[in-house]
Amino acid sequence: MIDVVPAELIPPVLSEYRKAVTLRYTHVLAGLAVAVAIVAPTVSALRAGPQDPAGEPVTGAATIGLYVALFAVVLGAAAFGAAGAAGEHQHDTLVITALFTVDRDKLAGAKFLVTGLAALVTALAAEIVAVLCLLLFGRGKFEFTGSLFAVLGGGLIAAVCWALIGTGIGLLIRTPLLAVGAVLVWLLIVEPLLWVVTAGIGIPGVVTLLPGSATLSTLFSGSFADTDLLAPAPAAIVVLLLWAVGVGGWSWWSLRRAEF
Repeated sequence: MIDVVPAELIPPVLSEYRKAVTLRYTHVLAGLAVAVAIVAPTVSALRAGPQDPAGEPVTGAATIGLYVALFAVVLGAAAFGAAGAAGEHQHDTLVITALFTVDRDKLAGAKFLVTGLAALVTALAAEIVAVLCLLLFGRGKFEFTGSLFAVLGGGLIAAVCWALIGTGIGLLIRTPLLAVGAVLVWLLIVEPLLWVVTAGIGIPGVVTLLPGSATLSTLFSGSFADTDLLAPAPAAIVVLLLWAVGVGGWSWWSLRRAEF
């Protein structure tokens, strides 16, 4: 860590690391992500038939559980970031941290760095478990192709981006329940309703600029190319990164101006 992280960042990074690994809800979220990564791919692999080259998703029906697991990881990463950042304000731990890390930029940088890395590690663990389950129960029903590796890579990117978006929302809203609720309600209710509305008025392509649609496009890399709701994966990744940078930058600016 000393060789990779600048020396002045080590104390706040270590502080954020201790918070991430000692809080109970982080263990619960990580455990749930791995549990879904075991159950969903196993069920889809057992129930799927032989791979259909013309079917969707392009990785095969046996891998549907993998997509479910990746979306669960994304939700968990967003909730983890939102709860952790907002909880700092609720419990006034950010005030204590700021006493030892006066530079707000280093404070924010450490928080985003640790949260993003935690999401990356959790997503990677979930993907490894999911692929092992597919190998055990779906042998001959899917193949290791470029499309599958694109899905796995997209899952890592989406998890990190939503951890950063969640952290930004948590720093802005400052209440854990509201922050987590805002993220989950947007992804599961509000944005899907916008998909229906825009499709109904004849402009479904507009939603490709929204973070939820960009997330699905990133996860379903190469699949469902005919739908207007999903952009090509490279463009979707750019959109998702812009949302992460935008929300993260806004919250970073807010943190610099905040009075504790």
